[in-house]
Amino acid sequence: MSEHHKMYLAGEWVDSAEEIRVESPFDNSPVGTVAAASQDDFTGAIDSAVTAFELTRELPAYKREAACRQIAEELEKNAESFARMMALELGKAIKDARAEVMRAIGVFRVSAEEAKRVGGEIIDLDWGAGSEGRIGLLRRFPRGVIGGITPFNFPLNLVAHKIGPAMASGNCMVLKPASKTPIVALMLAQLIDHTDYPKGAISILPGSGKAAAPLLLDERVKLITFTGSAEVGWWIKAQAGKKPVVLELGGNAGVAVADDADLEFASTRLMFGAYAVAGQSCISVQRIYIHESIYERFTGMLVEKISRLKTGNPLEPTTDIGPLVDDLSADRTKQFIEEALTGGAKLLCGGTITGRMCEPTLLADVSRTMALHCREAFAPVAIVDRYRDFHEVVDKINDSEFGLQAGIFTNRMNDIVYAFKRIETGGVIINDVPTYRVDQMPYGGVKSSGLGREGVRYAIEDMTEPKLLAINPR
Repeated sequence: MSEHHKMYLAGEWVDSAEEIRVESPFDNSPVGTVAAASQDDFTGAIDSAVTAFELTRELPAYKREAACRQIAEELEKNAESFARMMALELGKAIKDARAEVMRAIGVFRVSAEEAKRVGGEIIDLDWGAGSEGRIGLLRRFPRGVIGGITPFNFPLNLVAHKIGPAMASGNCMVLKPASKTPIVALMLAQLIDHTDYPKGAISILPGSGKAAAPLLLDERVKLITFTGSAEVGWWIKAQAGKKPVVLELGGNAGVAVADDADLEFASTRLMFGAYAVAGQSCISVQRIYIHESIYERFTGMLVEKISRLKTGNPLEPTTDIGPLVDDLSADRTKQFIEEALTGGAKLLCGGTITGRMCEPTLLADVSRTMALHCREAFAPVAIVDRYRDFHEVVDKINDSEFGLQAGIFTNRMNDIVYAFKRIETGGVIINDVPTYRVDQMPYGGVKSSGLGREGVRYAIEDMTEPKLLAINPR
């Protein structure tokens, strides 16, 4: 029987008249219900966070570290229950859900480390006459109340990427998780509640975008950090007024496979990069460019490996690909594939969508004007194309409104340096897929893919303000 979950409002478990029903994308079975926050709830959470900030801003590093480390430890003890809930409410294959839990544990461990390194620097001010003996002390201070908004596809780890850095740097946060996957976030709230981090500093409030309007409009919220679609992200930026925003948005990642690449390794990694988490990742591999001299051989290797992937019940340990999150996503994917095939693309494998289950699909000869080339698929679908010259393939990768991460399989140093200089993305991954991410690295995009960087240290930079103390010894 499904369970009802209260919202976590300023250190209290609070119910509401409205609720959100959560159903399994795999079979529509009820997973649970959660209390739906109202605008007044969000405003109340901001009120409490403003008060709690007077405590969190004074917390010494060791207490911030201890809170983050305790969450990591408790999350590790309860890892299987988190993974199972993720498989239920999102339909993520249990093997991928377990991997996400391990990453979230790592985020809080890194946050614990970075709590001791917020710091600053000493600056010599005596570069000109009249400032003899003067020094500057630059230190970073927490901003205060931060608004966080997270998507459905990584319902634990992306919440961790908001809350971990906020706690590590002495901030407060009011977070709205995705309405499709709120239960895992509320389970995390239980672990936060058991720490000594000041009550009222953290709220996790499921609700509609309209209910969360105070995060954008209330001037006491000093920063918005959003992960989600480009359409919503840029709308948030337009609504946020003077407050800064960090946007981690969409992509349609490109990969080049050069003729000197380790083809066995590259094909294995591309199978993971394109089809893990049912392709529902903003750095999922979507466009694969293969040197013409190895195109036929490498495409055959890819098709053979893709054909081994198993779709099905996300709770089964042998399942590689679970369902897409909803019918809208499945219909959109079907339209993208049909448009490509009608326009002359060649289906190499997959292509069948039954309900929300999409077979891992690979297509060739997809025109650059087709949706599968120029838009974000967010599904287990990828395309392949040939290239002849490395400068040409860099241009092909750049032929996108998005710019999150790109992958290059080669060992030629001159091409690696050229790619690093010329590819228009936030990250260039050599000898691996753009889906590669470790949680301490800077992560973010350019063009339509966003503003700012995540990764704990880099998120802390956004969540803190530098302030200079200029000292004139007398």
